[in-house]
Parts: sequence; structure tokens; C-alpha cells
Amino acid sequence: MELFFLLLSIPILYIFFILWKWVNDSRDQQCYILDYQCYKPSDDRMVGTEFCGEVIKRNKNLGLNEYKFLLKAIVSSGIGEQTYSPRIMFSGREECPKLEDGILEMEEFFCDSIGKLLSRAGISPQEIDLLVVNISMFAAVPSLSSRIINHYKMRSDIKSFNLTAMGCSASLISLDIIRNVFKSYKNKFALLVTSESLSPHWYAGNNKSMILANCLFRSGGCAILLTNNKAFKHKAMFKLKCLVRTHHGAIDESYNCCVQQEDDEGRTGFHLSKTLPKAATRSLVDNLRTVTPKILPVRELFRFMAVSLVKKWKLRHGSAPKGAPEGPIKAGVNFKSGVDHFCIHTGGKAVIDGIATSLDLTEYDLEPARMTLHRYGNTSASSLWYVLAYMEAKKRLKKGDRVFMISFGAGFKCNSCLWEVMRDLGDGNVWKDEIDKYPPKTLVNPYMEKYGWIQDEDPSTFKIPED
Repeated sequence: MELFFLLLSIPILYIFFILWKWVNDSRDQQCYILDYQCYKPSDDRMVGTEFCGEVIKRNKNLGLNEYKFLLKAIVSSGIGEQTYSPRIMFSGREECPKLEDGILEMEEFFCDSIGKLLSRAGISPQEIDLLVVNISMFAAVPSLSSRIINHYKMRSDIKSFNLTAMGCSASLISLDIIRNVFKSYKNKFALLVTSESLSPHWYAGNNKSMILANCLFRSGGCAILLTNNKAFKHKAMFKLKCLVRTHHGAIDESYNCCVQQEDDEGRTGFHLSKTLPKAATRSLVDNLRTVTPKILPVRELFRFMAVSLVKKWKLRHGSAPKGAPEGPIKAGVNFKSGVDHFCIHTGGKAVIDGIATSLDLTEYDLEPARMTLHRYGNTSASSLWYVLAYMEAKKRLKKGDRVFMISFGAGFKCNSCLWEVMRDLGDGNVWKDEIDKYPPKTLVNPYMEKYGWIQDEDPSTFKIPED
């Protein structure tokens, strides 16, 4: 009998061992953010109304129609007067950049933000096991990741990735790489570095679909320190709950809506098509279709299913109203039942408004994105982290809260993820010295007041004023 119980206990113990191992391994596969540092360039790189006028006037290929278009674009952009540009703009060489301009722009960011981050976290550069860098519009040899490794004298066995051409959604693509590496290696530290190099990419032509990018993009960046070591769980700021990537590169209309190309005169720039809003909406809908079951409670999913079935039944039996205007696409789901904060990519005022309509968000929900766009502009893939820092500076982030990040990028891509706040947060990051000024009484920038006279000019008599 004892032998029988012994033999019976072996498979039971084995099952318990497998379960314990699965639980233990899953704990080691978690992805935590220990700290992050956004980049705040020096004040001598700040872009005001007067300086913007000087830069535009330097482009001899622009005429009155282009001036009117740019004025309308910048006035409605949601961007204020305290954003930053690369140093090449202030030396007047934007039309003839050198390789060193792009490298120096990136090194200035690397030395500032990575150094501050590692120092504050108490982590040595030699402790970093994984480095992922994403700079979409600039590639140099050696790579930017190699330059960081050289500058900080990191270990020879560090795993490094250098991503380019991933657009404004590159932060979450880099995060996905780190998440997957963490599944195979225990107790590792990862450094995610995200920014954009603007120095080599100023468009000096007059194609309206390409000069628009000059108005929207500004200098910025962020360095993020992550780990899967559960011993650091109590020090972590956020824990990654899920991440979903959607890629519509197979759809020609979406693929062609954001393209780097040459104009008729051979000048390189970034073409933004009129089909961009449609491509963004299409990718957002597909992304939400996948991510919604992962982030919302079961009761909300059942409610949505019931409402959808009723609508289909009414439509089938002809009781639904006919001829109603289509209007903006709405998700039809109460995302606030599973999300406390919405971290939206600051691609522009239209992008923020579109997501607000789709997710039925309030102005309180949109405030972090609107203020980030106003203060820092569209900093490409790093913009999400400025929005997150604003929430933290406003002391909105409490333990247990859930933060939903969503971004778009050329290709066309829509990526999203959900974070759980691990402890009450209140450090201001780059906002701490000025957070009390936000939100301001008005977000209206002074461009129309300064340059509105252009609207009344006659093309046949128009001359560019000297001052």
C-alpha cells in the first residue's frame, strides 16, 4: 500500500513542480519601468514666433500661397512658442546639413538624458544587458547604439538593437523587442532610447504636402530603464500588462500616406498625404479590436456585445433610423471601465481630436496630450513619454491605476500598450519647474496676430518684407 501511495504521489508532485515552475518563470518575464528621463534642450534652442518667421523667410522657394498655407497650419497645429529645434536651424544652415550635425544633435541628447537616468536610478552603465535605440530618420556608421556603448563604456556582451524608419510608433516597437527578450533571459536591465534627428531633414521646397512636416516636428527624446528582475518590483514605476501592434503595410493607401520622397525639383522631404486621417482611423479600429478584450473587464465586454446585438437586430428589422449622418467613428466601448489614463501620441491637434472621438474621451483625459503638443510639439516616437511625465507631474498617477498608450507611425502602423502604476508617482521629470503654469488660459499661439496680414495680400503685388 505504501508503495502504491508513493507511486501515486510522484506524478502529483511532478504536476505541482510544473505549476510552480510556470508561475515562477512568468514572474521573471514581467516587464517593469524603473525610471525614465525626457530630454529638455537648452533655452538657446527654443523656437518663438519671430524665429519661425525668419526661418520661413530664408526659404526662397516659397511664395504667398505657401505662406498662407503655413500660417494656417501652424495656427491650427496646437503648438506653442516654447518648443525646440536643432542647432543647425539657428546657424542658418538647414538647407546644407553635414553628417556631424545629425550626430551632434543625437549625442547632446544621449549625454544629457541617459546620464541623468542612470545616475538617478543608481545603475551603472556596465549593468545594462540590453540596449534598444530607435531614431527613424538618421543612420550613421558606427550605429547610434554603438556610439552610446562607446560613450558609456558598456559591457562587451551587451545585446544592442538599432532601429530606423519606424516612425512615430517606434517607442512601442522597441518596447516589444525588450519584452520578448525578457521572456528568454532572467534578471536583466534594458535601456530604451527614443528620439528623432531633425538636422538632416529640413525640407526646403514648396510642395505643401511636404512643408507641413516642418511645422509639426520638434526636438526631443527619452531614455527609459526597464527590468524583469522581480527583486526590483517595489522600486518600479510601471508594469507592462499587454502590448498590441497593428501594421497596415499591405494596404497601398495606408502604406503611401507617410513617405519620405523627393519633390519635382529633387529636394528630399516627408510627404503627408490627405489620406493620412483615413489610414490612422483604419489602423486604430483594427488595433482596438485586438487590444480591447485584453484591457477591459468582462462585464463591459458583455455589455458591448448585448448593445451590438440589439443594434444589428434593429438594423435587420428596419427599425434603425435611416439617412442619419455617418459622423466620426466611435468604438462603442466604455474604455474608462478598464483604463484610468490615456497617453496619446501628439501627432497633431487632429490626431488627438480623432482619438478623443473614437474613445469618447473628455478634455480632462486629453489635457496631458494637448499640453505636451503645446509645450514640446510633436517629438516623434518620444512624445508618449512627455505625455506620461505630464500626468506624473500633475500627480494623477496612483498605485493600481492603468495607463493606456497609443501611437501611430509610417508604414502604416498603430501600436498600443497598457501599463499598471506600481506606486504613487509625483516626480515632475521635465515638467517639474513649470507644471503650475499648465494648462494656460489659452492655447492660441501668436502667429496669426503677428503674420495675419499675409491673408489680405494680393499675389500680384506681394513682396517679402525685410523685417
